[in-house]
Amino acid sequence: MTLFLQELVVGITTGAIYALIALGYTMVYGIIELINFAHGDIFMIGTFVCVTIFAAFGITSSASAPTGFALVGVLLVTLLGSMLICAVLGVVIERVAYRPLRNAPRLAPLISAIGVSLILEDIGKLWKGINFVSFPQIFPQITYSIGPITISSVDILVIVVALVLMVALQWLVTRTRTGRAMRAVAQDREAAALMGVNVNRIIAITFFIGAALAGAAGLIYGLKFGSTIFILGFTLGLFAFTAAVLGGIGNLVGAMLGGVLIGVIEALATLIPDSVLPHGGAAWHEAVIFVVLILILVFRPSGLLGQQTSEKA
Repeated sequence: MTLFLQELVVGITTGAIYALIALGYTMVYGIIELINFAHGDIFMIGTFVCVTIFAAFGITSSASAPTGFALVGVLLVTLLGSMLICAVLGVVIERVAYRPLRNAPRLAPLISAIGVSLILEDIGKLWKGINFVSFPQIFPQITYSIGPITISSVDILVIVVALVLMVALQWLVTRTRTGRAMRAVAQDREAAALMGVNVNRIIAITFFIGAALAGAAGLIYGLKFGSTIFILGFTLGLFAFTAAVLGGIGNLVGAMLGGVLIGVIEALATLIPDSVLPHGGAAWHEAVIFVVLILILVFRPSGLLGQQTSEKA
């Protein structure tokens, strides 16, 4: 039971990162019904931006990490810098690669998204090379015991940052004028335009917010796992997209729930013994995730919280 609870903590922490990335997928799909395959690579660029900002402060390892208010300042600047750069990148991608194809057959923007993803991977390769890049562990590593389980200060930071951003996004979408406009465009783009909503602006804002969340995920991922690489966006992007589908593509709460569930499933899969699966569940965690996804979609084709909707004309 202790091991189960410990892996549950690991799963929730990792799932919080997946959830932040999944929100970008589900927001874009909800607005323009496009699977933005470049979103995972925007997250990867965010990790590289964080490493670069740390280097600009002279931080290349944990030994050179600041303390106290200086540490808080560096983390805030890095977080905001990563979010801003990724957000601008998301808007540029939407303007250059997606907007001209908005009225084209659906296959065209899909291929464009795959092309942008490959371009971003090559940019990352040229920027930081093909090997793993060390992510300075500047946050104090303190372990707390809660009954039979332990949780680190980094895990707490990841959960708090992810939770704050997800609550803020939910408030923005449900309680603000911009959020109402986003929901209107998602429901009926033409009708929203007739009511005075600037559709292009709302779509750009959606890409801005989704990419900013990916940038934030880049920082907390690096602080937790300590390294990054140019192909990271493909792997985590696949898991995050799976989380969005599992929760119900186009549903924000569903994306959050799906991200946490994927993280928990991945963590608990490591408990499967060698007698059940060769080399243990850790070697099969990806297969376990997709088996669960398929089983859920068989009974809930629209995802856990998704609603079955008619095809838009």
